[in-house]
Amino acid sequence: MPLKLKDPRPGKSPNYTIRGTYLGVSIDRTTGTADRKKATKILNAIKAEIEAGSFVPKDAMTFADAALSYLRGGGETTFLDPLVDHFKVMPLQRIDQAAIDEAAAVIYPSATAATRNRQVYTPISAILKHAQVEYAIKRPKGAQGRIKAEWMTPDMAGRILDAADEADPEFRVFLATLLYTGLRLGEALSAECDLIDLGESTLIIPKTKNDDPRAVYLPPQLIAELGRHPRGVARRGETIFRFRKNGYLYNLLKKAKGSSGLPNVTFHTFRHTWATWMRRYAKLDTKGLVGTGAWKDEKSASRYQHVVVTEEAQRADLLPVVKSGKRGKSVE
Repeated sequence: MPLKLKDPRPGKSPNYTIRGTYLGVSIDRTTGTADRKKATKILNAIKAEIEAGSFVPKDAMTFADAALSYLRGGGETTFLDPLVDHFKVMPLQRIDQAAIDEAAAVIYPSATAATRNRQVYTPISAILKHAQVEYAIKRPKGAQGRIKAEWMTPDMAGRILDAADEADPEFRVFLATLLYTGLRLGEALSAECDLIDLGESTLIIPKTKNDDPRAVYLPPQLIAELGRHPRGVARRGETIFRFRKNGYLYNLLKKAKGSSGLPNVTFHTFRHTWATWMRRYAKLDTKGLVGTGAWKDEKSASRYQHVVVTEEAQRADLLPVVKSGKRGKSVE
């Protein structure tokens, strides 16, 4: 049946109703008005939206609905509140590149592109993906910011592990796990006792940031640290560590940083350190780092290329020695 106005039904509703199908879209809704001219304008507006592909059914999922579903599915809570306050009940179909760019500018007017990317574009992308909305979001220019790869020397790492031990022995083991596996904070916090096998030196992470499972190797240094876990790792149905991403966890790190004299260390510093050590001491190249499963592609792992002197650069040993014209001695 073609889309058209239906007259008010005496005794039931004084308003006109729009009912029928237009370009494959079925409509059955009240206009909310008893004025035929206004009802006709509403009908024509709906037709125009359908033709433009922007029509939103009344029962369409809103951003608030999608955000709640994302959270119930285990999604990251950080940065969501300002986004929900901004979009509220806007239908997902209306959230396009322009709407996302506007949200970033309104919510974080003075923020850098990297901050907007982290706190607007990335969580919105995750929410849309969870809602199975296929939309390729264009990130702002400069979204990746300045590539950082701060890392600790073995001496520095030892100092902060010792400081963590004084604050909470289990926290020491937790930081050692980050240091010797390259796990992201969320991955380490959700790691399960059921999926660790000390005999096989393996920990299985069912879902990483890239949505792929990862088999993590546990080197002897970490096996020794895990042996110091105050509650052990043989507990069934529990996470390996009791910590959660909250103020208590960050206060433990703050205390360890203060005691060790390393004020700039973050949880991600341990991942950078692991990657740097794998390059410098384990001699992995960029392809080898990707092969560990910690990164999805070489572009992400290439930031660690600078931490080792290349074989090509070492060929400077073959350069000629410059002699001193006056004394006939080599210039040291």
